[in-house]
Amino acid sequence: MEFRQKTLDNGLEIIAECNPNAYSVGIAFFVKTGSRDETDQFSGVSHFLEHMVFKGTPQRTAADVNRELDEIGSHSNAYTSEEQTVYYGAVLPEYQDRAVDLLSDILRPSLRADDFEVEKKVILEEIAKYENQPPFGANEKCMAAHFRGHSLARNVLGSIESVGALTPEQMMAYFQQRYSSRNIVLVATGNVDFDRLVTEASRRCGHWEPFEAPRDTSRPASQSVLEIVHKESSAQEYVVQLADGPAAEDTDRHAARILATVLGDDTGSRMFWNLIDTGLAEYAAVGAYEFQGTGVFMSFLGCAPERTQENLQRIHDLELELESNGVTGAELVQAKNKICSHLVLQGERASNRMFSVGSDWIQRGRYRTLTEVREAYEAVEVDEIEAVLAKYPLTVNTTVAVGPCGDLTRPT
Repeated sequence: MEFRQKTLDNGLEIIAECNPNAYSVGIAFFVKTGSRDETDQFSGVSHFLEHMVFKGTPQRTAADVNRELDEIGSHSNAYTSEEQTVYYGAVLPEYQDRAVDLLSDILRPSLRADDFEVEKKVILEEIAKYENQPPFGANEKCMAAHFRGHSLARNVLGSIESVGALTPEQMMAYFQQRYSSRNIVLVATGNVDFDRLVTEASRRCGHWEPFEAPRDTSRPASQSVLEIVHKESSAQEYVVQLADGPAAEDTDRHAARILATVLGDDTGSRMFWNLIDTGLAEYAAVGAYEFQGTGVFMSFLGCAPERTQENLQRIHDLELELESNGVTGAELVQAKNKICSHLVLQGERASNRMFSVGSDWIQRGRYRTLTEVREAYEAVEVDEIEAVLAKYPLTVNTTVAVGPCGDLTRPT
């Protein structure tokens, strides 16, 4: 396993974790842009642009793009988050050059007006779909409430109003503000021919224009509120809670993930035994999520409406117990084993390592081997988790409930 890095003259970074024993290659362009880089007026433009990228280029039609991806057997797609937009493909090593050619070409899309209007309808239907199926946008509503007034409050999809009002000219302006060669990283993992990767990237991307694309990563002032969204048609009550947590740059993020695993992993956690195994809830879990400048513990609950108040109290009691007494040594060992096993099993696929390597580089500007990541989790001690609990109390949170319940109160 070898890590290699190269920066083109125009600022495009190329990084690769080269494994000559792998059977495939994962290739992705990580663009450092997402919903937190938008404005309220243009909310949803990053995700909309991700769709438009596949609608054709000056060299290829949309049909050409899809056909050529199929011809090389690529497992390809894209996604948009709060902080990044990623275009990726997993291919056999002999198709490395063609994959780079295709992915780099679509990152300079035509953005034709006719395609724009057709795709806008698709996006608007997608927004409506998520608002009308469980959990009815509870996650996004909780992010909006917790980070009110901050860029992280924006919905990745945008709103019916913001997307409906977007024009091709506004999208092109956003593209020209964010899709700089200095704001993009080409990431490859697996059986990579790095010299060829650099040569092909230089040929296809060397002319991309470099310019600054800054981002404010200061820690936002979070809220602590309870919001109830009445949804009579829902058979269950869906509750999301957000508490502050370590940022992507913080060293205590490893302890935070272990804490979330102890409290709310989907098997064997305190919430599992207290809520799922007892039949009080259909779903109850906690995850630690990191952004540049901030992070959150996000808790999820799905249960019968009449059980909601009781279950919220149970979760609150579990959080109080953790804040008072911390985790046990046995829980720490079990959580470490779960996390490390998951990391290793995931890391056996080149495409999975591609996402890990790319995200590490985008968020923290560094490369870590799988062994280094494992060692970081294995080194966490009980007192470090206690320090996280003291710094980021889980009981201080924003709660959003969506469903038939019209009257819920904060647990005490």
